[in-house]
Amino acid sequence: MRPVLSSPRRTRKPPRLRRRLSLIAASGAIIAVVCSAAYWTFALGPPPLGQTLAFSTLVVDRDDKLLRPYTTPEGRWRIPATPENIDPRLLQLLFAYEDKRFYTHHGIDPIALGRAFAQLVTQGRIVSGASTLTMQVARLLEPRAERSLPAKLRQILRALEIERVLSKDEILTLYLSLAPFGGNLEGVRAASLAYFGKEPRRLTLGEAAMLVALPQSPERRRPDRSSRAVREARDRVLERAAAAGIFPLDEIERAKHEPVPDTRRPMPILAPHAADAAVAAAPDRKLHRLTIEAALQASLEELARERTRALGPDISVAILAVDHASGDVLARVASADYFDTRRAGQVDMTSAVRSPGSTLKPFIYGLGFEDGLIHPETLIEDRPVRFGAYAPENFDLNFQGTVTVRRALQLSLNVPAVAVLDRVGASRFAARLEQAGAMFALPPNEVPGLAIGLGGVGVTLNDLVALYAGLARLGTTVPLTDRRASADEAPTSRRLLDPTAAWYVGSILLGAPPPENAAGGRIAFKTGTSYGYRDAWAVGFDGKRTIGVWVGRPDGAPVAGLVGRVVAAPILFDAFARVGKPVPLPAAPKGALVVGMSKLPPPLQRLRGGLLAGESAGPQLRIMFPPNGARLELANDSSGKPDPIALKVTGGSGVLTVLVNGLPLPNAAGRRNLFFEPQGPGFVRLTVVDGRGTTDSVVVRLQ
Repeated sequence: MRPVLSSPRRTRKPPRLRRRLSLIAASGAIIAVVCSAAYWTFALGPPPLGQTLAFSTLVVDRDDKLLRPYTTPEGRWRIPATPENIDPRLLQLLFAYEDKRFYTHHGIDPIALGRAFAQLVTQGRIVSGASTLTMQVARLLEPRAERSLPAKLRQILRALEIERVLSKDEILTLYLSLAPFGGNLEGVRAASLAYFGKEPRRLTLGEAAMLVALPQSPERRRPDRSSRAVREARDRVLERAAAAGIFPLDEIERAKHEPVPDTRRPMPILAPHAADAAVAAAPDRKLHRLTIEAALQASLEELARERTRALGPDISVAILAVDHASGDVLARVASADYFDTRRAGQVDMTSAVRSPGSTLKPFIYGLGFEDGLIHPETLIEDRPVRFGAYAPENFDLNFQGTVTVRRALQLSLNVPAVAVLDRVGASRFAARLEQAGAMFALPPNEVPGLAIGLGGVGVTLNDLVALYAGLARLGTTVPLTDRRASADEAPTSRRLLDPTAAWYVGSILLGAPPPENAAGGRIAFKTGTSYGYRDAWAVGFDGKRTIGVWVGRPDGAPVAGLVGRVVAAPILFDAFARVGKPVPLPAAPKGALVVGMSKLPPPLQRLRGGLLAGESAGPQLRIMFPPNGARLELANDSSGKPDPIALKVTGGSGVLTVLVNGLPLPNAAGRRNLFFEPQGPGFVRLTVVDGRGTTDSVVVRLQ
């Protein structure tokens, strides 16, 4: 019978021997690293520090909130991040899980490195890694596909070199900006926006733990591929934090029960048209700062989407909100949906040339106020009338008879507006608005005519809002801008109207009838509808902001029932409701005449224009001398007082009234040749009104 041989028992090494072997292994590892570093120092060039890396171009608002990022040329979302803009709990988890001694080592952690080698020697496999955050940055800056000992030694050397050149915060910034998070996401900020839809400044504990876990195996743990893998990795990070005692256990338990995302969210894309324009203007710049308010922009974009859903699939909406004082654009909604091809969403409708309808009427009356032709309480005729071959009609084909100028503008009557434009001159009116910064589009070889007052011209929402902001500024305009300027770059103002005339217009528009279910008397506003129902407008202002709304089809096709008061005005009032409590308009400037019609000077009590039915035109009323724009030399009498200036008038019908700088000239009634006494050098406006209300006016310079 053969004896049964027992298998030999493995004898375990005594603890003292194991410790010695570990020490020997750790010492050998450190010696190998030092020797390798000394050797490779002569073979490697300077370490890469990320200077040549392409980061995402960013567009931010007036408070540096992200409006829109753009991918790098290779299609990556690589958004810069700094420790100051990261939730502190994420950094605590990162150090606890990846590199506990980050702020004390010099690129490599000797304790972790020795432990890793000792475990390799004693157990025959890698139990724990020894990569520091600096080593991971070195790998990210100089990526290599192979995982070999020479590659690891090179990474260690690069970490030592990086530590000599960069501060700890600069190294941490590189890691936070370059760490991979799956797909084309790089950096904590890009990952937070893609997976949680928010900046990484305020994360839950579970969200922070997930972002710490992802870079270890970004493709396998991608939330949009395997929610189970990312959940398990997140929980391991939380368990490490629990073992380190950096967070209460109840918080960690709650974090483990947080749901993990299973899809990627789209990147922010607020004010896309303004962002595209800024990037196109300076393509080499990586950070573009706009004057947009992100919260207001988001609110008005949502308002545009809500309204267009009810208006139909082909209708678009544009909204422009600006600050009076600076000309800063606070929100630019250039289309209802940037990605809607049916609505031509990528076309900027705030810059598109469209017919303004009746929205230019306030400036016609403003010029009439400035010229001394009318006052808000002046009576004016709204009856069938001809201006040569032109016979304007009202929108509803009805006439109101005799009304005040205030009422005519609030009801947007056409005939009174054309009558005033006939007096101030269409070419002069267009020139004044262009002088204030607006650009009008007319057909080739056409000159401004009376139809310009009813929408017979092209204008953009940008220019229209700038003009209305000029009314709010009491007569001066500033260029609109959505690019942030330095504090010492004050906007250059341009003259639009006399302050008193601008205030008259604002006070009238403040009393315009509001749309249904809206409170009146809070904003001054005007609506407009272009010919053929192609464009609906509403523009308004309070004491701080001006907002303009355009509604229509981008292709210019007519839309039945597209009326400014019905469609655009409610959007305007909703937009003002979203910007906050309205700010009161400025008080009346010095020189404003706030009286009823009966207390006005006789020439301002009534204005008539054109030819009423049954009337015939008499000789044209004209000031023959002095001619408009003339320069007259003043002569003094023996007492030093300026000699009278001759005034010669021809044409007209009925009794003539002469105004010098808006004040009636005494003893001038009915006379065609007379004299007036100048006050001294300067500009003088002379106006003559006949019995039919026809006027002529000149401005001369006395010197």
